[in-house]
Amino acid sequence: MKLYRILLLLVIPAMSQAQDDLLNQLQKSDSIQAYPVTATFKSTRIVNGQSVETMKRKHLDFRISHRFGRVNSGAYQFFGLDQATMRMGFEYGVTDRFMVGVGRSTSQKVYDFFGKYKLIQQTSGAKHIPVSVTLFGGTGLATVNRELEFQDKIYYTAQVLIARKFGERFSMQVSPSYLYRNKSLVVGDDKLLWAVGIGGRYKLSKRVSVNAEYFWTAREKNTPTAPYYDSMSVGVDIETGGHVFQLHFTNSLGMIEKQFIGETTGSWGKGDIHYGFNMSRTFSFDRKNRKSAP
Repeated sequence: MKLYRILLLLVIPAMSQAQDDLLNQLQKSDSIQAYPVTATFKSTRIVNGQSVETMKRKHLDFRISHRFGRVNSGAYQFFGLDQATMRMGFEYGVTDRFMVGVGRSTSQKVYDFFGKYKLIQQTSGAKHIPVSVTLFGGTGLATVNRELEFQDKIYYTAQVLIARKFGERFSMQVSPSYLYRNKSLVVGDDKLLWAVGIGGRYKLSKRVSVNAEYFWTAREKNTPTAPYYDSMSVGVDIETGGHVFQLHFTNSLGMIEKQFIGETTGSWGKGDIHYGFNMSRTFSFDRKNRKSAP
């Protein structure tokens, strides 16, 4: 019994010292690590505009977007539901930071192509990075007007998407934007248009969030040479496994940057509001992680 007590007195301090050393090592390790902040937004779109999110490597997103007619069109048009435009697109993650996309819209029969690269990832921990930054570049071809020359149907878009996730529920993004049309739709409207978008997301639950965005354009509104308004949209995101449904109201009929930034003709003040939705389904082509993919 005496020997047992002596051994116990010798072992306990050694165990305590070892435990303290282990905790110190863990704390030291945590102090030099950076933890990426993920899911700033649930989708690659906030509503109409792009978010900082990119598709995962070897993942394909099939996306269908609908915009119906104006709610103030009356009962004869079933408050806009009798009229609809659509965009169908595919987005693929080349790497975890770089993705490409292609789509086709019934409005103006536009074919659009784009790429997104996540330049900076927000992190927490010792190596703290306060924001995520994603670069977006796109081009498109409007084929509805056969009288125009081919080069006059092309447009270009460039954006810097800057977002921060404030805690678990709230995220916010600012999107300085550059839009250039080789030929504008209205005579006198500038070919070059600068805009700034601001958007946000607030999570109501694990699978439901409220989203909103607004794009301010650097031009006079509702003039003979530019009969356009700023785009504003509000909606709800609902996640169901591999699907994300986005239900929203917007004064923009178009679903690509050329249209909702540069050619929004509806006014919220006049009731020119369109009901719409985005629906996306993600498919995994990564055999290693296929079991964990939605």
